[in-house]
Amino acid sequence: MAGFQFKQFSIAQCSTAMKVSTDGIMLGAWSKLGSAQHVLDVGTGTALLALMCKQRAPSARVQAIDIEPDAVAQAKSNVAASPWTDIEVTLADAQHFDSERKFDLLISNPPYFDNALKAQDNKRNLARHTDSLPFSALIDLWQRVGHANSELAVILPCEQGQHLVQLVEQAGGHLRRLCEVKSTERKAVSRWLMQFSWHAGESKRELLVIHAGDDYSEGYRRLCREFYLRF
Repeated sequence: MAGFQFKQFSIAQCSTAMKVSTDGIMLGAWSKLGSAQHVLDVGTGTALLALMCKQRAPSARVQAIDIEPDAVAQAKSNVAASPWTDIEVTLADAQHFDSERKFDLLISNPPYFDNALKAQDNKRNLARHTDSLPFSALIDLWQRVGHANSELAVILPCEQGQHLVQLVEQAGGHLRRLCEVKSTERKAVSRWLMQFSWHAGESKRELLVIHAGDDYSEGYRRLCREFYLRF
């Protein structure tokens, strides 16, 4: 499959199970980085989120981890070909990863299939199924390598998003930002963009519609303008 060219970097994806997707692009553009100086991309795949975060916050120290060796090799290659070769890409299982460095933001487009029929491709199963990264393990990782003011940004289908919100609340965290995503105005909400904090406070809620007619909506264009070539 061909790569994906963005305004400031390109993504080769021939060796990874999960390709560049609208989900990943939305998450990388929507997540609030604030003053984050240490960012961890969990389950990086092609390094898309790591590169998007680095483009938005060039001074931040970004690390990306993945459990799949071919994905790590692909991510390293994409980073090496980018303007931000200091992004650190590590082969690691998120369920056991630890770091002396504490991260201000964890960002992840995690696997979300649970009891669905698995494919023959083991790499695709790792990328798509929660066996490799249960939601509880993602929260544990946030607790382990984050700090009291760190945040977690994730995109999931609505049903799985509701489940993650419940688990985060049980762990003492709070949903601070929610963006409901529709592919078109007439369709139901299909994705939740979520950003969590350990601090309680007002939760901001918004709606994003991706397409208007045969083209992208103005809201989607505004969100992704820093990245898409034709925006």
